[in-house]
Amino acid sequence: MAQRPSVDEWLEEARREESAGRIGMYLLHNGTVRETPKADVRGSEVTGRTVTGMKFSYDREKVSRFVEKTKQLEGIYLVKLWLNEGLLGVGDDIMLVLIGGDIRPRVIDALNYLVGSIKSECVTEEELY
Repeated sequence: MAQRPSVDEWLEEARREESAGRIGMYLLHNGTVRETPKADVRGSEVTGRTVTGMKFSYDREKVSRFVEKTKQLEGIYLVKLWLNEGLLGVGDDIMLVLIGGDIRPRVIDALNYLVGSIKSECVTEEELY
């Protein structure tokens, strides 16, 4: 399990960046391991099972490419990302993503793009029961 960075420190660092004056919104995603199976939450089936943990890994090269693409989106001036890995328990952090940009719609779109891309293209998650 990787050492989780401090979100407070991330925000303090962001405010010292050269681009800070152009940023009107910071948006943070903190994904965690939940006890309800993904299939149950998404409505694809009802398993009636309880998740006790997760095996999590990711492709670093693919993640880096999506981070770089996100940084190129209009109005986006800051992208910070941390991914955990290994055997995680319920409540453990899976990922932290901080996006800073000029206006809310662009920041929300950038967060959706990056997290969605990572979840669909870069990670392997195995729920444990």
